[in-house]
Amino acid sequence: MKGKEHIKEIDFIGILKKVFENKKILAVFLIIGAVFGVIVSLVTPKTYQAEVILAPEMSSAGLGMSDKITDMASTFGLDVGGKSTMDAIYPEIYPSVFASTDFILSLFDVPITLKGDSIHKTYYKHIIQDLKPGFWDYPKLWIKKILPQKNDNLTKRGNGIDPFHLTKKEENTVDYIRGAINCLIDQKTSVISISIKDQDPQVSAIMADTLQNRLQAYITEYKTKKARTDLAYYTKLYNESKQEYRHAQQVYASFVDANQDIILQSFASKRDEMENEMQIKYNIYTQMTNQMQNAMAKVQEQTPAFTIIQQATVPNRASSRPRVFTVLIYIIIAFMFDVLWVLFKGNGCSSNKNGKKGNKSSTEVEKTTDSNDVNALPKQD
Repeated sequence: MKGKEHIKEIDFIGILKKVFENKKILAVFLIIGAVFGVIVSLVTPKTYQAEVILAPEMSSAGLGMSDKITDMASTFGLDVGGKSTMDAIYPEIYPSVFASTDFILSLFDVPITLKGDSIHKTYYKHIIQDLKPGFWDYPKLWIKKILPQKNDNLTKRGNGIDPFHLTKKEENTVDYIRGAINCLIDQKTSVISISIKDQDPQVSAIMADTLQNRLQAYITEYKTKKARTDLAYYTKLYNESKQEYRHAQQVYASFVDANQDIILQSFASKRDEMENEMQIKYNIYTQMTNQMQNAMAKVQEQTPAFTIIQQATVPNRASSRPRVFTVLIYIIIAFMFDVLWVLFKGNGCSSNKNGKKGNKSSTEVEKTTDSNDVNALPKQD
């Protein structure tokens, strides 16, 4: 009936039968896929991943009932403003800290050594000199060799790195390190998992340990910044008050020693005045000593503690996909191409056959029509 859509059903069993009937073409596709998979697996370098797991210290202020209610509300997308006293640096933004350009640039000068090699070099030179390109990077390298490259004038500035003006090579290195670092935070326990990938297992372990230490230093510097500023201020006041007290003490002692045999009211008044001034200086000196000691205790109190759950170790197994899986993937892709080949070939043959049948039927119709016309002519006597 007109107006009804005809839904074509795909006969998968029939397609598979056609695929396995033509075993030669199937074998050709599978061999090509296997060879291509072997080439890709051999050219693609292995990568190793080292991981560090640590748990930060949770402050007592963050264990209140209001914070728990705020956490429950945040899971439903609600903001009740219960974390107004939270630090600006909290575990949820640690991945953003690792991804920042300033943090990554600080990793360029980290000294590393390759596994089985005693030569020391920086992490930046290791990335530039030792890393092997992947299979899909070779076309880019060939294009770069063929096409003329623009000269980067910033590369002639010396050995220093300007974070405000990065060269193309430095920018690519930053992107590579950013993609190699992975930081995961457990929302319930706040356990931090830091991992980094590299083509050398020992380098990955060294950099994982470096990331752990850098993160601890970064968080400690932030959390103790106010306390260290107060400590520096009170230390300055302590040194000044100590110097002033010592000076007043020397002046008073010199005055008393020089006028021991003089019994005058003016001498007594001057002596009492200098003694009172020395006492004031001493009181200030004592007060600044207490303030400085309190500031030192505050710095120690604000210093966060980290519990290392898992240390960085040199991985023995590669974290990249095994080569056998790569070959199997390309064999499966080759099999899918063979199925598509059978489908298109079958549709083409059927359309050609239908066309031939249509031409044949039209010819027969024409012959039938001609014979009818001949029979329809009047007979002549």
